[in-house]
Amino acid sequence: MNDITFNKKGTIKYLIWTFLITWIMQVVVAVLYRNGLAVFGQLLMSVMMFVPLFGVLLSGHTLSGMGWKPNLKGKIKILLAAWFLPALLTVIGAALYFAVFPGHFDLSGEYLVAAAGPEILGQLEAQGLTYSLYILINFVGCLTYAPVINMFVAVGEEAGWRGFLYPQLKAKFGKRRGWLIGGVIWGIWHWPVIWLIGYEYGTDYFGFPIIGMLTFCIITIAIGILCDRLYEKSGCIWIPSIFHGALNAAATIPMVICITNTGSMRLLGPAPVGVLAGLPLIICAMILLFKATKPEE
Repeated sequence: MNDITFNKKGTIKYLIWTFLITWIMQVVVAVLYRNGLAVFGQLLMSVMMFVPLFGVLLSGHTLSGMGWKPNLKGKIKILLAAWFLPALLTVIGAALYFAVFPGHFDLSGEYLVAAAGPEILGQLEAQGLTYSLYILINFVGCLTYAPVINMFVAVGEEAGWRGFLYPQLKAKFGKRRGWLIGGVIWGIWHWPVIWLIGYEYGTDYFGFPIIGMLTFCIITIAIGILCDRLYEKSGCIWIPSIFHGALNAAATIPMVICITNTGSMRLLGPAPVGVLAGLPLIICAMILLFKATKPEE
């Protein structure tokens, strides 16, 4: 990964293919959502995560050399960080958010009812589950099996971004600027669904959708730095995929203990894609960014 030579033509082709296919898919996702077919929209969003991987192939590059064969010898600490750090940072961020907005904390099941219908609480009760126990079970899942399950979806993005694009950008611009540019590109990749269906932040906030688009870029810069550093340290594409998958799983927990209508505060949290709840991620990324050394130095 350290002897990459920047391929301008190949990188441009990769970006064209990846953005063209994804943005078309995101328009379809919006149509599905607006016609009451959110389940199919969510499924298509999952499929969309593999577009960066296929973008590598469509631009004439290979997936070899990305570290597909796990080699954990001497890297157990890196694996544990990828597995458990997302949950830890999410909990800290959510605690910070609810400390600032205590009125948003809610254990009534309002979020679950909004997502699955009013009968869901009755179904939980019939299974002998309280809402608090339901949350606990899901949190345990975030610490155990969810990172592995989500890893197999997240690897589609990680192979494209961390496996191909980030090494190219770092070869051209150095590590610091490569990380920043890569994070912005990754954030922009999500922009259509932020605009069309209020992805991550809803639509009821000041400056919609521009502020949401810019906020998401801040978060993707931070997550991208953490994922890429794990990739650099491990040389295995599955490690950042575990981190990515673990974060996707943990990010749902703060939402189920929050009121549903927070308006513009959704830009702040409680999920780690908000700037306030995302502060632990951002701070960790900033530390790595300031410690990073450009190749030419």
